Amino acid sequence: MARDTELLARIESHDAVVGIIGLGYVGLPLAVAFAEAGFRTLGFDVKPEVIDGLNAGRSHITDVTSKRLSKLTGDGPFEATLDFDRLGEADAVVICVPTPLSKTDDPDLSYVVAAAEAVRSTLRPGQLVVLESTTYPGTTREIVQPMLEETGLIAGEDFFLSFSPERVDPANPVWHIENTPKIVGGLTPTCHRLTTALYGEVIDEVVEVSSPEAAELAKLLENTFRAVNIGMVNEMAVVADRLGIDIWEVIEAAATKPYGFMKFFPGPGLGGHCIPVDPIFLAWKMKTLQYRTRFIELAAEVNGEMPRWVVERTAEALNDARKPLNGSDVLVLGVSYKPDVDDVRESPALDIIKILMQRGANVEFHDPFVNVLEIDGELEHSVELTAERLERADAVVITTDHSSVDYGFVGSQAAIIVDPRNAMREACDAIVYPIAGPPRASGSSLAGKS
Repeated sequence: MARDTELLARIESHDAVVGIIGLGYVGLPLAVAFAEAGFRTLGFDVKPEVIDGLNAGRSHITDVTSKRLSKLTGDGPFEATLDFDRLGEADAVVICVPTPLSKTDDPDLSYVVAAAEAVRSTLRPGQLVVLESTTYPGTTREIVQPMLEETGLIAGEDFFLSFSPERVDPANPVWHIENTPKIVGGLTPTCHRLTTALYGEVIDEVVEVSSPEAAELAKLLENTFRAVNIGMVNEMAVVADRLGIDIWEVIEAAATKPYGFMKFFPGPGLGGHCIPVDPIFLAWKMKTLQYRTRFIELAAEVNGEMPRWVVERTAEALNDARKPLNGSDVLVLGVSYKPDVDDVRESPALDIIKILMQRGANVEFHDPFVNVLEIDGELEHSVELTAERLERADAVVITTDHSSVDYGFVGSQAAIIVDPRNAMREACDAIVYPIAGPPRASGSSLAGKS
């Protein structure tokens, strides 16, 4: 039996062993999905505490509960391991490792390269390898394929290689691994067919494209679209402020048009593992082809200025109260990059806190998901959100609007609130400074909703 035919049969019968490299926000939900579908699933990671916790049924991410995980461990189909020599046991290996930017904004593929090296050391005929890590077009074919073919095995003949970008949105209550359409781009038609079959066993809809490069670019287009439009609406917020207009009211009014408009919201800046980073991958790639992506660079510039804009808004609010920013007590609410997660990667709150401290403010933070932050080498601990703490603050800055925070309580105790997230939509006793436009006096409310 041909290698591809044998692997396809193992996939369709759920006898295939699936290996997942990287057990974070992307890899762990995928591993759980395969295990719940009946596939024996091996999860690989380099952190002993993660491996020990998972094998004991303890999840470290919010999208996979420990209750759900514990049903799959022990005698179940899921096992986590530090032993990358066991990659040879897997019929299909999926790489879900981070792809950050370097200090010079170049793509850092060190995690992808390390994963590919691990796969190469155990690669055997008949294996399927899928890269899910977000990266620039050409990575699968130009980086991963040559590394794996150093074994003497040929991609598309002896083993199979594809790219299928992750589409994980942590804490999204509606869209998750199983019901989010999955893009697949195989190196060859056989690679494509096998990868489509694999994901088709656990995901409702598989979207097929012609090549790994098309799949790689599709992922970058998705997040560049968001980054550029968020940059546009952030600039519109500055425009609205100069005109003395409530930007939230304007957005809601524009959104009544039934075609040709999509709502995007301003905020304190971009955060997370995708939107601030992915467009830079594309900009970097195009620079190697002597093309400048001006829209992308401009959006990054506008979005990058938003933390400083929030600090200036805070200084303005304090100045109206006849207080200087230097020496004022500022309480920051929410430091993760989005609501209801504990991920602080690229969070604009970090920059806001740093700038506030540089300007002489005394800063503390509260976040129900984040206990400790490192700011310029110093550890800062989340404080309890009490009436006394809110009353003591000269200004409260809402940088992340977690759903578990009682904003009615915040508004009843704080004197000044800087609200770039539009969390304070209801009338309250505080004076609220939105991201743009005039402050709202105590007792009034905003029309817009985020």
